Amino acid sequence: MIYRFADCELDLSTHALRRGGAGVHVEPQVFDLIALLAREAPGLVGYDAMIAEIWGGRIVSDATLAARISAARAAVGDDGKRQAVIRTQARRGVQIVVPVARDGAAEAAKPTGAARQAIRYARSPDGVAIAWAEVGAGPPLMRAGHWLSHLEHDWDSPVWRPLLDRLSAGRRLVRYDPRGTGLSDRTLGEAELEGLTDDMETVADAAGLDRFPIFAISQSVPVALAFAARRPERVSRLCLLNGFVTGPTANGEDGKTETMVGMIRSGWAVPGSAFMKATATLFMPRSTPDELASFEEMQGLSADAETAAELRRRIARIDVADRLDRVTCPVLVLHCAGDAIQDAEQSRALARRLPNARFHLWDSPNHVVVPSDPAWALTLDELDRFLAEDEGP
Repeated sequence: MIYRFADCELDLSTHALRRGGAGVHVEPQVFDLIALLAREAPGLVGYDAMIAEIWGGRIVSDATLAARISAARAAVGDDGKRQAVIRTQARRGVQIVVPVARDGAAEAAKPTGAARQAIRYARSPDGVAIAWAEVGAGPPLMRAGHWLSHLEHDWDSPVWRPLLDRLSAGRRLVRYDPRGTGLSDRTLGEAELEGLTDDMETVADAAGLDRFPIFAISQSVPVALAFAARRPERVSRLCLLNGFVTGPTANGEDGKTETMVGMIRSGWAVPGSAFMKATATLFMPRSTPDELASFEEMQGLSADAETAAELRRRIARIDVADRLDRVTCPVLVLHCAGDAIQDAEQSRALARRLPNARFHLWDSPNHVVVPSDPAWALTLDELDRFLAEDEGP
């Protein structure tokens, strides 16, 4: 992949920067910073995103960050006074402000706003219609359906759209709304573990997926595990984020479940309600106002109060501990250390039990990992590396 801008040429394949046709020596972190800015141009790259990508989320001083930005400017023939190529937006981030041309096959995989999803329906064994969507081309990846979602709303959400763009870059991404939510039938029917596993298999069959990896978040983690135990020949890999093995009711914590159910019934989908704001903040305390507002809006669109409450009850009864010995594929287990919805110990225990698992713990308070959280880039980078082991070069 080669980026061309101003009089510069940045060649990722040879890790070389040329300006005016002459080679320019740059330190690795400076090269990576220029590459990040070129990749996202003309978009603004926030400081947290820089730290996540260049330093792997490790804490760095403002002076270190400023020094790398200054070195990047010098490398491309710019300076802090002119800022003709690399411009700083105070307290927001940095961007390349000249046109950037891209050459190479990797450009085909770059997410674009022109992407379009195709939404279809499949019928689960008990007759419930499940809405599913696909976007992109390449090796398949299923994103398991979780509480709560809406295929159309998520497509334009600042919380989910960046994730969908990243997951579908160079892949055929298949995802679906769980029964009772989003565009699927607003009836729960057999929405226990077996029924939810049936829904996943129904979508896989409808999409013509033979053997494929699954990316699962939160309560879709045990569903993905149940499917992998049921159909080990169909699941090539599992990537599991902020999930659990045993729900609170199944774990003897019924009071925790009923507290959440009571809150849902008293304030669900009421504009400006304290519950909606509290729930959004509990799920994603490290987020922007736009991300929080979108999450609040999604709650009301995805399901009514009674359905949302009943789903929470059923999710809380899930327990897949007795199925883990049948999960044989490679598994990537990720969890945020400060997650207030699912205890990270559940993922630790999961990684210990699975014979072919690797585990990463991120320094984040979020249950829903949003694009503004440094853990977002860490998660997607780790997922890409994990999937590449199957997808090949």
